[in-house]
Amino acid sequence: MYDQILIPYDGSNEARKGAEHGIELAAALGASVTALYVIDLPGAPRALALRDDEEEVRKQYQEYGEEALDEICAVAEEHGVDCETAFRTGSPSEEIAEFADDEGMDAIVMGSAYRGTLGSLLGGTTDKVVRTARVPVITQRMKMEEI
Repeated sequence: MYDQILIPYDGSNEARKGAEHGIELAAALGASVTALYVIDLPGAPRALALRDDEEEVRKQYQEYGEEALDEICAVAEEHGVDCETAFRTGSPSEEIAEFADDEGMDAIVMGSAYRGTLGSLLGGTTDKVVRTARVPVITQRMKMEEI
């Protein structure tokens, strides 16, 4: 059913909850996972051209992403799940949905923070991915007391 599971991960608590769920699902199904970190540069793309330190900022995001993905792949290894890593730059919701299409992922598993009533109306990255992805999206929502 699901052989390749995409796990978008940014190092946040809600992403961690989703990643752990995705890894457990992969272990149960004998699937592999791809952990994706999307570099979302502040003010991109307009402000980037104005920055003198663009390369340094990009390098810092890349280093943080590598650490975050290494952490998730270590969890996958503990569960006996093969884990690959990938990077994209741009709007997280768009890049996640496009990556899933481009790479033939069977499902996306991601976490979602408790947003309260008003937050649910505004939406976030997870909500956008659910609305735009062409593959099933499984979300693991954090509870209010987990924040």
